[in-house]
Amino acid sequence: MPVSLTVNGTRHSVDLPEDVPLLWVLRDELGLTGTKYGCGVAACGACTVQIDGEAVRSCQIALGDVAGAVTTIEGVGTPDALSAIQQAWAAHQVAQCGYCQSGQIMQAAALLAQTPAPSDEEIDEAMQGNLCRCGTYPRIRAAIHSAAQMMKEA
Repeated sequence: MPVSLTVNGTRHSVDLPEDVPLLWVLRDELGLTGTKYGCGVAACGACTVQIDGEAVRSCQIALGDVAGAVTTIEGVGTPDALSAIQQAWAAHQVAQCGYCQSGQIMQAAALLAQTPAPSDEEIDEAMQGNLCRCGTYPRIRAAIHSAAQMMKEA
């Protein structure tokens, strides 16, 4: 029996078993490859998406357990109008290899939605489950502060 879900504002019906991880539904069924596979055990954060604004690890959420609207990196900003967090990421040259960046951005966006002016400690706590092999953590923190300021001024 098909399962319905909303991803980036579009309703989809997928005919897959309910125990298939959301990550594979997004990547293989819907073609949304911005969400990355990292570890498969929710330890690295590369697969982070949002469900109703809450950051979750899509490798550990079964399709049948998705209860709410899913937002992936493809649903954040547009090529013509980047979100504040995407603008800050570019301005601070956060990405090096880039592999973890979609998960980092999704986690940061969820943080800023809940905490519009986070402290360094709040950023570190919220972002601790998102690993960056390139070690751009100081840039990530600076970009989050910049995005918070842009959002405040908007």
